[in-house]
Amino acid sequence: MSKPSVVTNDKPTVNDIARHAGVSLATVDRVLNARPGVREVTIQKVTKAINDLGYIRDTAAANLARKRVYRFVFLVPDSSSEFIDSLHAQITHQSQALSTERTFLETHRIPDSDSHHIVVALDELSPSKTDGVAVIAPETPAVRDAIGRARDRGIAVVALLSDLPSSQRDHFIGIDNTSAGRTAAQLMGRFIKEPTGKILVLTNSRLTRDHLERRHGFDSVMAQQFEQFEVLPSVEARSDEELLEKLLPTAFEAWSDIRGIYTSYASNPGLIEFLRNSKLDIVVIAHELTPISRAALQSGEFAALISQDLGHIVRSAIRLMRARVDAVPYNALQERIRIEIFLKENLPPVD
Repeated sequence: MSKPSVVTNDKPTVNDIARHAGVSLATVDRVLNARPGVREVTIQKVTKAINDLGYIRDTAAANLARKRVYRFVFLVPDSSSEFIDSLHAQITHQSQALSTERTFLETHRIPDSDSHHIVVALDELSPSKTDGVAVIAPETPAVRDAIGRARDRGIAVVALLSDLPSSQRDHFIGIDNTSAGRTAAQLMGRFIKEPTGKILVLTNSRLTRDHLERRHGFDSVMAQQFEQFEVLPSVEARSDEELLEKLLPTAFEAWSDIRGIYTSYASNPGLIEFLRNSKLDIVVIAHELTPISRAALQSGEFAALISQDLGHIVRSAIRLMRARVDAVPYNALQERIRIEIFLKENLPPVD
């Protein structure tokens, strides 16, 4: 009579794999770490043993044993935006928190929306010094090609805040910007009291996908549900607050029935200054919870803010780059960045 099988809750080990496959521990180690010198038939035997046993590698322990170090770079715009400053602060905070986990972060400031400098920065990354890069970049052919070259060199690439073609980057980390635009339109349409009028849209750049997607989402909802309002062409500020202060009075002179402003970008000091000086009673929906936008929401210049958790974004970028480097699964739900809506009544405490 055959012996009953023994059920155990113990996790399979590399010793179990070696016995099951009939090979040495050294061979299992070479297969697990993709080292050369192992015949294909042996790799297949070890792989089958791993699958049969349900072996799940303890990546953290393996990395600790071989003193694995992670080196990640963040390429972010070199601008005076409070939003970018807050992002940089989160990267710095995580760098300090992860230094004991052999994970080291660098931040390189790149001239805002300058494709050439982004391409140069990407091409200068060496796989001997960099495992992954998180980049905020406009979607241009030159940038796409530079990202492709970085990945060909074995560097993990994640698009931060503004997406890039999925065939180019490894992951995108940020909110669903089309949904963010649709949300802004719902708020705008419901908050405006007048029966008709025009909506002014402010954007930083029409070259970045996040602003394009926000505008697309905004337009779709306004056309479907609030067609009584005319949405005007985008005013492109390009992070130039002096230019914006000149453009806004011109827009209000041309259209006296502007009922609302949707600003799809995060830096708005020029807009806020204009609103305070003009004393206009209009609905303004903006993006990102920064000190200046918080003050504008509290004082009534802004009606609502659509925001995203920058701490979550930075932590997610690090986790996804590590997962890509280690070739291990990740928790998609954990990495989903949610859209946050803030009114004056539900502002969180100041950190």
